[in-house]
Amino acid sequence: MSKQLVSLSVNGKKEEKAVEPRTLLIHFLREELNLTGAHIGCETSHCGACTVDIDGRSVKACTHLTVQCEGSEVLTVEGLANKGVLHAVQEGFYKEHGLQCGFCTPGMLMRAYRFLQENPSPTEEEIRHGMSGNLCRCTGYQNIVKAVQYAAKKLQEPVAA
Repeated sequence: MSKQLVSLSVNGKKEEKAVEPRTLLIHFLREELNLTGAHIGCETSHCGACTVDIDGRSVKACTHLTVQCEGSEVLTVEGLANKGVLHAVQEGFYKEHGLQCGFCTPGMLMRAYRFLQENPSPTEEEIRHGMSGNLCRCTGYQNIVKAVQYAAKKLQEPVAA
């Protein structure tokens, strides 16, 4: 099978690589770019451990082809922190104990990031619904909801000059 040249931006860095047309984005990120934050869970898009942000949408990388990302902006969990400062969703998961084993956490963080872009002041019910495509087997979700609430409040704070 012949390879296809794909040009995209990942975490703000321009990438151009030849890939087989059937290469899944999760494999491209993990194997070609060594970005191993997004996890391979169910490989059917049910669990959300592989969630990344593509052009302002939450996408499950285990069922998305790399060639579909031509010209796109991809953000992975590795790209959330800014110069060593945790993003508000990362800080929220840390402060509110929104993780246990950590397997689902990268996908949860990325979905929370996009969800809060879509709904900056969500209710608890809206958070539960907005995060429902990402599964966790450990936490019972209460602390995940608290973490998203924490991040929502933090993102609403005025930026210090």
